[in-house]
Parts: sequence; C-alpha cells; structure tokens
Amino acid sequence: MTKSAQPLKRNFSLDALYKSTKVEPHIGTEFAHGIQIRDILNAPNADELLLDFAVLVSERVVVFLRDQDATFEEQNEFVDRLGKLTGKPASSGLHSHPITEDSSEFGEKAFVVSSEQGKKFADVYSAGFASELHSRQWHSDITFEPIPSDYAALKIRELPPVGGDTLWANAYEVYDRLSPAFAAFLEGLTATHEGTGFLQLNRAGLATINLGPRGAPENEGPLLRTVHPVIRTNPVTGWKGVFVNGVFTRRINELSKDESDLVLQYLSNLVTQNHDLQVRFRWGKNDIAVWDNRSSFHAATADFDADEFVRLGERATSLGEKPFLDPESSSRRLALGIPLTPARRAHLKSLGISN
Repeated sequence: MTKSAQPLKRNFSLDALYKSTKVEPHIGTEFAHGIQIRDILNAPNADELLLDFAVLVSERVVVFLRDQDATFEEQNEFVDRLGKLTGKPASSGLHSHPITEDSSEFGEKAFVVSSEQGKKFADVYSAGFASELHSRQWHSDITFEPIPSDYAALKIRELPPVGGDTLWANAYEVYDRLSPAFAAFLEGLTATHEGTGFLQLNRAGLATINLGPRGAPENEGPLLRTVHPVIRTNPVTGWKGVFVNGVFTRRINELSKDESDLVLQYLSNLVTQNHDLQVRFRWGKNDIAVWDNRSSFHAATADFDADEFVRLGERATSLGEKPFLDPESSSRRLALGIPLTPARRAHLKSLGISN
C-alpha cells in the first residue's frame, strides 16, 4: 500500500473556451464541435488546458471529442502530456504494444483497432474464449503490464454506417456498489493479470511478442503477466476503484480458484449489469475518445458485418504509475457528497448504520 499525493483539482480553463455536456450522470463528458486537440497542444497556455483536460478525464472517466484533425503524432503527444502534467513517473512514456511491429503504419507506439485484423485473429481468440456473452470483453487496457496505462486516446478513421459503438463503465462507481465489509476484504487482495490472447497469437505464428522495454523499464519480457491490487487508488482524483477485468485478470491470488472465480464473476456483474454506471458512444468519422484506464472498463460492440464494412482506428496509450492502494483514499460518492444507491442505503439502514 502507498500514500498518494494530494488529489488534483480542475482549473476550469477549458470551460472558458469550449462548451461541454455530461453524457450520463456518473460517466462521460462530450465537447461540442469546435474543440481541436491540435489547438490545445499549441495554445499559449497549453499546460493549463491540458492539466484541466486530464483531471476532467480522470473525474468523468471518458471524454468524447468530435471530428478531430489531429495526426497520430499529436494524439501520442496529447496523452503523454496528460500523464506528465498529472505526475506520472519520468520513466513512463508511451506504450509499445506487445504485438505491434515497427513496420506498422503508425509505428510501434500505435495499437491499431481493426475489424480486418479481428477477422484474422478470430479463430485463435475463439479457441479459448468462444462465447455468445459479449460481456466477457469488458476490460481495461494492458493491465498485464507491471506499469499499465493512465490515459489513452482512440481515433476512429473508418467505420460502418451503423454499429461498432464502444461502451465504457466507471470503476469508481463499481467500488461504491460494494458493502463496507466486502470493500475492506477486497482491499487486502491482489490479482494476477496476463495477456493470454496475445500469447496465443504468438504461439499460432500470427504475432511476435515485443520483448521490450515497452514504454517503461518494468514492461519487458515474454510472459505478459503481473500482479496488481484488486482495489486501486487513482492518484489524480484520490478515489478508489475496482481494478480487475474479464479479459486480462486470471485470478485473485489470496483466494482458492473457486473463491476467486466467484468474486471475479460478481465484480464483473457489477460492471456489466449496472447500466447507470455505463456510457455508450456512437462514433463518427475522426472522433476521438480519451479515457483513464486506471478507473474505467470498456468494450467495443461487434454488431456489424465485418465482411462488408471496416472499422479502423489507432489508440495512443500513455503509461502511468505502478498501481497502488492508498488506504486513506476515498470513494467517489463520499468525496463528491453523492448519496449512495438506494439498495446500499437500505442495506446500511438494516444494519443500523447512518449514511
């Protein structure tokens, strides 16, 4: 466990220039047309604007920008500066994905999101993960790395006329759905994360593992496996969130396999079955979504005919700090003075606990 620095606050410099709206009460902010990442990067007060943007993303989990003209180099610079201005370690740069090659169109710092590539990899992935439950695809990016992502930005360049939406969920809010006793139990646990799907692609000869370092000195080697706390503190907000996911988390280490499976399934249910902590984004051409991987989950929707239409984009991925839990950090609802959910209030009332 680690003590986090003082949480950061918004300076609201963005609000003086651009109009934005909350997409859902607990997650998601969208800026109106007119804001451009390039303009923010080149503004005289760029650091002030970028710091405000970073804190907004960490508080709202994901921020949407329409019709962006930014190059991928600017996309990379944007997320890297968001991380630097909010205090990420100097050794944390931009992530080089384990299966992205130097010869990729945008270089090794890009992770290409491609429906064509998805078709190529489908047989290997489905061999171990075939399921009609798309809810199994909810994840946070690259949690198999010892130093995972803080901020990420995805730009979609080609998309089907309908479908291919992405959903995000709020990990702070998942934590707030836990009973005090269960939250305290989880705060003492760790989980093993592994990039199993990428390792399968390597064994099938469809990808070569980049041995690293992959953007940070700790991110190296062929195993794509690490251990993180089950409950994590976001150092930008100082709020606790659940930090396990259905794609990369293999097991909770301190529990038996049966116990681990039960707990992980329950936490997954909180993510997938609570629509009030989710937001769904319908992409337009050249839209960019920016999210905080420390405190969110996301899943793309494969509901279009990939033999007829293409969905294509690039993700820029900044690396943050080694995940930690500060026991003195707060829940989001407590920090913001938001009442607990009706079910949680009723439960506490039955125990004679005021809230």
